[in-house]
Amino acid sequence: MIHPNLLTKAASNKSPKLGLLNSLPSPLIIDMIAQCNYDFVIIDTEHVLLDENTLRECIQTCRHHQCVPLIRIAEIHSNFIGKVLDAGAMGIVLSRAETTAQIETIANAMKFPPLGTRGITGGTVTGYGQLPLSEYIAQANSNTVLVPMIESQNGLDTLSDMLATGHVSFVMEGALDLALSMGLGPNPLHPDVFDALNNMHQICRHADVPFCPNPRTPSQLRHWQELDCKLFLCGEDRSHFCHALRTKLQPFQTPHDVPQGA
Repeated sequence: MIHPNLLTKAASNKSPKLGLLNSLPSPLIIDMIAQCNYDFVIIDTEHVLLDENTLRECIQTCRHHQCVPLIRIAEIHSNFIGKVLDAGAMGIVLSRAETTAQIETIANAMKFPPLGTRGITGGTVTGYGQLPLSEYIAQANSNTVLVPMIESQNGLDTLSDMLATGHVSFVMEGALDLALSMGLGPNPLHPDVFDALNNMHQICRHADVPFCPNPRTPSQLRHWQELDCKLFLCGEDRSHFCHALRTKLQPFQTPHDVPQGA
């Protein structure tokens, strides 16, 4: 059996599923995240230079711990989508999603016929022949998730149309890029951005598609919890590591050792 994807029925979860964006391309980091009980990891290939062997090891490390591996892409290449799914990825996150054509193209690349045009192979995803290909096709078609990340005003304006395709499993937000798109500078906490995120949530709710926020303050977290969100992105591993390293260093520094502005 394919490892069940706990994100395919997020709306019915009794407790929220929690994920982390992985920007440190290392199976060891993935192992650490998974063993800290995160439910899913988004492995970033948009901003991170990641060779295919390392990517494959990161995916397999997630699966070993029954942590759902998702791959974030910035460009749509059907062959690459097929390869990461063949390696065991359980979904695709599209950054800067803006059009229904993008959603249709990714869905086509993710699904086997008759739902799409993905090519078949064996290997690790079938247990090297232990799972019959017909069963694998059926499970893979229902088990992979397609997630647009809304990071621009254009994406927000077309979100309803993207959801109407029926291919979207849940929606994520990219408040920092959204702020830049709105002409507000690198300010994801601007009130207008938060209004846009609430609009995003309402569009998702109307379409009965889960919304996955990335709370940046305790008050934002409470807000989304009160709205009964069932998926949360808990930030990025790189920023968490940097914060922990700085915090651990501070007790050892004398006042004149602390850099100005720290």
